[in-house]
Amino acid sequence: MIKNSTLPILLQKLFGLLESHRVAFGQERIYWRVVGMVLGEVFNFGRHTVTQGLMALGMIDGDWSSWYRLFSKGRYEERKVAKVFFRETLEHTSVTEPYVVGVDGVQIPRSSLRMPGTSWLKAPRTPVFKVGIHRAQRFVHGSWLTPLEAGYSRAIPLRFLPAFPPKAKPANVAPQREWEAGSSFLRWVREELDEMERGRQMLLVLADGSYDTLNFWRELPERTVLAVRTARNRRLYYLPERHTGPGRPASYGALAPHPSDWLHKGIAWQKREVPVRGRSILMKFQVLGPFVREGLPEVPLFLFVVKGMHRKVGKKRPHYKHRKPSFYLVSAVQIHGAWQLPLPVETILAWLWQRWELEVAHREMKSGFGVGEKQCWNPCSAIASVQWSVWVYALLLLSAYRAWGLLNAPPIPTRWWQGAKRWSFNTLWRQYRSAFWGTTQFQALWTRTPDNWLKKESFLITLSNSIAASARI
Repeated sequence: MIKNSTLPILLQKLFGLLESHRVAFGQERIYWRVVGMVLGEVFNFGRHTVTQGLMALGMIDGDWSSWYRLFSKGRYEERKVAKVFFRETLEHTSVTEPYVVGVDGVQIPRSSLRMPGTSWLKAPRTPVFKVGIHRAQRFVHGSWLTPLEAGYSRAIPLRFLPAFPPKAKPANVAPQREWEAGSSFLRWVREELDEMERGRQMLLVLADGSYDTLNFWRELPERTVLAVRTARNRRLYYLPERHTGPGRPASYGALAPHPSDWLHKGIAWQKREVPVRGRSILMKFQVLGPFVREGLPEVPLFLFVVKGMHRKVGKKRPHYKHRKPSFYLVSAVQIHGAWQLPLPVETILAWLWQRWELEVAHREMKSGFGVGEKQCWNPCSAIASVQWSVWVYALLLLSAYRAWGLLNAPPIPTRWWQGAKRWSFNTLWRQYRSAFWGTTQFQALWTRTPDNWLKKESFLITLSNSIAASARI
């Protein structure tokens, strides 16, 4: 093992985080194989398959079956790894502030008709006037969102749970709906918080409109607040008046206007300056309620109506950018016998913007890090290989967050661009590679003397394989 004292701060955090996960792997040899494969993911320039990762490490010859058995034989156990990783995130969240998570469905496109877990699903990138389908695996992504810093946050994955439809190709997991996998993730987070003696800590959940369902609301764990986008025509009711006479008390009060109707009620808009991604935005909104949903009279909710924006953007070519109004439902909490907001208005508004970080993570994982590129047809490895890639992505992010925070990454040495305020995953990836290549242990075997041609040949073959993989030759 490399001595941590000799490594850059980024690599110290990475190897320290890997060391904390040692307990999740039964045998020592399996742990070191895991460490090797993590390094293979970092150095891989091509498709992120198991083979290309091993070739990036210079393992050109030999039997690779033991590396594939990490996934096919269940030696990488996602639940054990997630438990360790979750507890590592608690170091960055105080008990007095909410632990913020996001849930969202994500599809991993597949071309195979035989791969376990695949089915025909609605394609997300087809036009609304002609909806298409594609072959894919469906997962539910549950992320931890880092504490806000200058209006920035980052979604770091905790779990990546399969949510295969009943008609999907059989796998070693039971079929379930998307909201069921999301509820399972929230129960797991709540149980883990309670186990770590954080029972009084609030769990704040951010979700898009697909989770605004009656079943998802009913399955919400205790001491959990949900902030979810809702439909503009959602049917809401006022709370019923206090029952004093005989008979059964009413479940609903009077019918409330649709969320979109509040845009034209002539009610004065509230205004707040909310920090969002490095800048301050004047948000106009209304907080209405409490209400109850049709079919859910036992769960009081507040309605947030955020007014659309029409603002000027761009310096060289100024133009106007329009954002449509949006509507959100937020769980109400009872304090001293009255229903109130769970958090200050400014805090809720700031977090509502951060749900988009899950979409950013999806793009980085699939387009940048190659999640879903491992070609594994075993019923176990078809799922575990995807969860592995997501875990490595989360590992790299959390290590960087511990080393830099969100805004303190090393400057990018470019002449024309000094980098964004928040470091990107591509920037992080370059920093990892330069940090490794700057250490003695990972320097190339190249000298100016012709007396080590065997080592030089090995290096050239490894480099050629990486280049070929990058070009997909």
